Amino acid sequence: MKKALLVLEDGLIFEGESFGAEGEIFGEVVFNTSMVGYQEILTDPSYKGQIVVMTYPLIGNYGVNVEDVESAKPQVEGFVIRELSPVVSSYRGQKSLDDYLKENNIPGIQGIDTRKLTTHLRDHGVKRGVISSVDLDPKSLLKKVIASPEMTGRDLVKEVTVKKSYSFDETLDPEFKWPTLEQQARKPFNIVCVDSGIKRNILRKLNQHGFKVNVVPATMTAEEILSQKPDGVFLSNGPGDPAACTYLVETTRKLVGQVPMFGICLGHQILGLALGGKTFKLKFGHRGGNHPVMDLKTNKVEITAQNHGFCVDLESLKNKDVVLTHINLNDKTCEGMEHKKHPVFSVQYHPESSPGPHDSDYLFDRFYKMIAQHQGKI
Repeated sequence: MKKALLVLEDGLIFEGESFGAEGEIFGEVVFNTSMVGYQEILTDPSYKGQIVVMTYPLIGNYGVNVEDVESAKPQVEGFVIRELSPVVSSYRGQKSLDDYLKENNIPGIQGIDTRKLTTHLRDHGVKRGVISSVDLDPKSLLKKVIASPEMTGRDLVKEVTVKKSYSFDETLDPEFKWPTLEQQARKPFNIVCVDSGIKRNILRKLNQHGFKVNVVPATMTAEEILSQKPDGVFLSNGPGDPAACTYLVETTRKLVGQVPMFGICLGHQILGLALGGKTFKLKFGHRGGNHPVMDLKTNKVEITAQNHGFCVDLESLKNKDVVLTHINLNDKTCEGMEHKKHPVFSVQYHPESSPGPHDSDYLFDRFYKMIAQHQGKI
């Protein structure tokens, strides 16, 4: 394989082998601690603008298939791994990871010490970086990295949001199977899903829990959303700095109190800003399928799937009729909140579990029951 370099903005250099597409790509270098699910990670729009490092050492062993994608194409800028599997050993694998990245023009680098890289990012914070197989001069690459855009202040939502509204209803598929008889018996609620970079499995989960979904662009106004007379509004995950999405914050502010709302990940952060709070950037973020979160209502601990680099500052929401509902047990940051007066709640993590554990699936049921209660049906 061809030689490649990974260079961070603080001057740390890794030499490895190129895989996927050849070329040169810049992004914020972050790490993900999931042991499986690299295809879902690659295609998660929340990774727009980022170079993802996998901490699990062997990647690519089960290949890639068309069923497990979370969007139409890979969204990461680049991919960093310890070792690329030379074989695809799963019966579901339709092509190799190497071929998949080549087809989608995503550069990767393998053969580097990902443990050293991860501990460096953990200790010093995430860094801008470059993967290059064309320019192999470290000094030249370092200058380019330093000149590349920062993640803070960047609105990446407009780059990944849907251009036109569309309906999503997996229950119309003849092969669809309801998870439970109780969910099958539910009267469906019509919700508007504001797409800031939504993953497909979130839409599937919403269908399974009794929702008919109309997906709309993140730039749609509150008036346009309310004109659809939705039973509820869902605010999706997405990439970049939530504070840069001023249009989405303003739309959300106008929707609060008008209709039941549920937000996850970026949607949670947008709600925090809309309710008068602030957000801040985490040192190295939360990314992986093994993050412990406590539900403060039940004191139960959920193992959660997460992918975010910004966080809601709960102190900034004091005296704003907002209460903390979930807390991260690793660093005690805000993982969930709800409004004291209006039917509005949100979580920072990913209850759709793709990839990841299923501990938080109940949140979709909670959204359904909240709408039913708001309409006086329970």
